[in-house]
Amino acid sequence: MRDPQKTTELFASLVKKATLKQLVYNKTFDSLNLLKEGMKYLGEQYELINSDEAKKIPFTYKDRSEFEAELKFAGDTLVFMMHSNIFEFPRDHEVMKTPYIQEDKDRSYCGIICIYNFLSDSFKYNRLNDVGYLIGRLFINKDMHYFVEGKREIGFLYNSFGNSKMDTDKACEILESSIYYTINFDLLTPPYENVKVVSVQEFISAVDSSHMKTGKRLGFKFQADLE
Repeated sequence: MRDPQKTTELFASLVKKATLKQLVYNKTFDSLNLLKEGMKYLGEQYELINSDEAKKIPFTYKDRSEFEAELKFAGDTLVFMMHSNIFEFPRDHEVMKTPYIQEDKDRSYCGIICIYNFLSDSFKYNRLNDVGYLIGRLFINKDMHYFVEGKREIGFLYNSFGNSKMDTDKACEILESSIYYTINFDLLTPPYENVKVVSVQEFISAVDSSHMKTGKRLGFKFQADLE
């Protein structure tokens, strides 16, 4: 016959883990809403710019859904997308070696908000073959501490995890860093050898539906881990 004590311990473990993940989920959702508020604030500040040039260049925020937000500026669109699940870092990940995590392993459970960069024309002209790039991932734990894994201006060091807590100011810093990176991440001409041949079907499709694939680094090797 089963030991009731083991069953009780099993359920206690289940409740503890589920409660932790629910807490992390809520903190991640709160962080996404702070980012949404930051986007709205930046949009309002942009409207205050009194110049003819600025008025010709869009800078708009759109709440796409419960888990998504969009910030469009010039020819670029940033999409912030929250994953609905909670993750833990692999044991060999650098963040697991930090004193902050070693003091409390529950801190290693994080929600993720991904930051994607697309060309605005990809959505405007419904170019479904176009590509976007993941330029950063925001990790948030149960204490609402965070760090960003990403490109140049966006990425932070893992050892900042224990000191960086998400709030309105931090959300705006992340947004501004993402914008800085995006405006310096230019659309490059693909190598001639990669585009010199096109089939009749591809050409007709491109003319009729703008199906010619476009991306900022299309035709080039995108060094996701080295840049």
